[in-house]
Amino acid sequence: MIFRKAGFDDLDLLTEWNHQLIADEGHRNPMGITELKNRMKKWISGDYESVIFSDEEDLAYVLFKENESEIYLRQFFVKRDQRRKGIGKKAMGILFDQIWPANKRLTVDVLIKNKTGIAFWKSIGYREYCLSLEKLPKQI
Repeated sequence: MIFRKAGFDDLDLLTEWNHQLIADEGHRNPMGITELKNRMKKWISGDYESVIFSDEEDLAYVLFKENESEIYLRQFFVKRDQRRKGIGKKAMGILFDQIWPANKRLTVDVLIKNKTGIAFWKSIGYREYCLSLEKLPKQI
């Protein structure tokens, strides 16, 4: 597996994958493709970095932000038809071994109802730290 830093030429791909990620994890983000593309462009031109992982085709991407003490992984996506083939673990292994420094705390947020995602993150060494709770406003 090889990797490359994503750039503006990858915006359409990143946006489509982000749209699929939102659906797959059951997120209630209502943004459409245009809004997601604008947000992604803002992120990768600012504090976030994105990396695309490929073999004979593009397979996965990650979006993260690094500061002095922590790397916050905001998005991680593996193509739907390529899941359960070890690609996610390989991609994360590349991040751990070749891209991210070993002396930083790594964090990721996972929706409670995303049991598959929770199992994946635990399988590669992430552990629970906190639980965010919410009370939504009444619909009027």
